[in-house]
Amino acid sequence: MMEDQLNNLLSEFNIENTKVVEKTVLKLAHNSKVFELTKSIKEIKNQIIEIFKMKRDSEEFIEAHFPIPNANAKKEYNFTFDLSLFPAIKIKEIKNLDLVGLQFDDEKSCIYGVPSVANTIDIHIVFFNKNDENLLTDTKVVPFIVNADPKDLWLDKPSPTDSRFYKDEILNYKSSFLDKKIVVSSKRGRSHAHNGTFRDDDFLVKALPDDWSIVTVADGAGSAKYARAGSKYACNHIIESFDKEEVLQELSQKVTQYFTSESSESIENDKGETESKDVSFEDEVISSDVEDLKIKNKSFIINLLYKNVKELHDSLSKYAESEEILLRDLHTTLIFTLVKKFSFGYVILSFGVGDCPINVINKDGSVHLLNFLDVGESSGATRFMTMPEIFNRPDMVNRFGLNCFEDFSKLFLMTDGIYDPKFVVESKLENVESWKNFLRDLDGENDDEIKVNFDDDTNIENQLSDWMDFWSKGNHDDRTLAIIY
Repeated sequence: MMEDQLNNLLSEFNIENTKVVEKTVLKLAHNSKVFELTKSIKEIKNQIIEIFKMKRDSEEFIEAHFPIPNANAKKEYNFTFDLSLFPAIKIKEIKNLDLVGLQFDDEKSCIYGVPSVANTIDIHIVFFNKNDENLLTDTKVVPFIVNADPKDLWLDKPSPTDSRFYKDEILNYKSSFLDKKIVVSSKRGRSHAHNGTFRDDDFLVKALPDDWSIVTVADGAGSAKYARAGSKYACNHIIESFDKEEVLQELSQKVTQYFTSESSESIENDKGETESKDVSFEDEVISSDVEDLKIKNKSFIINLLYKNVKELHDSLSKYAESEEILLRDLHTTLIFTLVKKFSFGYVILSFGVGDCPINVINKDGSVHLLNFLDVGESSGATRFMTMPEIFNRPDMVNRFGLNCFEDFSKLFLMTDGIYDPKFVVESKLENVESWKNFLRDLDGENDDEIKVNFDDDTNIENQLSDWMDFWSKGNHDDRTLAIIY
């Protein structure tokens, strides 16, 4: 063995192998000094190899590809390095994580936290080899991305105050409503805020004579130039049309007779339902051959509602003419409920044109949709109060609802800015589970953990307004929600 090492050494120095050399090697093979020197050379070589291996481990770690997933701003992040292929490597610290609000746990080898801002940075992974007695550090540089919160990509430009038909971007309201309460919030959608345009939704609530109250909600068409004016005008005009004491007193009389009439159908069968047969739309004209008191009273009620709705349509035309704009520039949907508490229950008279639902949640949790929606596969399916053809269609009578409930838990009116992201399709508006999910959402079971507190309602209008900032991909329309509770 010693001889081999000596021969290898002689070969390194180009010393030719001769008989003299061979004899010399044999004699030196048993030389103690040469033995010690050779042993030292071997140890030095081993040390060099160890240093090489440590350096190689570091270089392999530096060159290795670590698929560190992107983080998302304002969302919890946690990533643990898998160092199973590098058992000798220990990560000491990671620099620059503070630039995005993250931290590093050297015990668990993980990056964690909630990134505060979106950014693309280089993180510096400072590490050492556990086998290095000096624990000298090296650095691996890796690009790291924090994606922006989608909400932060939307601009919030103010509506121009010098434009015609200026409207506030947010409108909140709370008050009593009969012997219950009402809260409403209407907010400009992200799409309008991004472009600095107006909120097209509107609403109005009012206590009327003879203990009636009314709430109306309108959604101006996004394609209509002055939709914001159309929705506001529709809400104001329809409420003014009912604000007449004598008319409402007579309405109360007819409603009482209708829901307490000893006709062929019992009151119980009428509650929560809307009939549509044998109803005339002629102003205050009842067919003389109709003898049934129940039908007569219903005809009076629906004709009264129809008359006010038709007058609104005609008035919108005159309003457009007076403002020297096109009627289609005022395109707006409209829903309203006219409500009064009688001894036999809450009577809810309703009307709707467009894609905004009216729903009642009963005390037992059952759900009633009080209007049908103008919805379809294309946006052209929506109808507006400005369209004369809605008054010529055979389904016009179905737009009016006459309902009576002994009591109810909540009454909702909403625009499609709420309906589309929360219910998606019309069929879910009568699905109990969908409404349970919606109520849980209002109760704080949402990504933002915002609760609308109906029990301690001191600040309920602002809670509802904050809740309506929920994120829903692709749904950035105006949002209006009215809740009677």
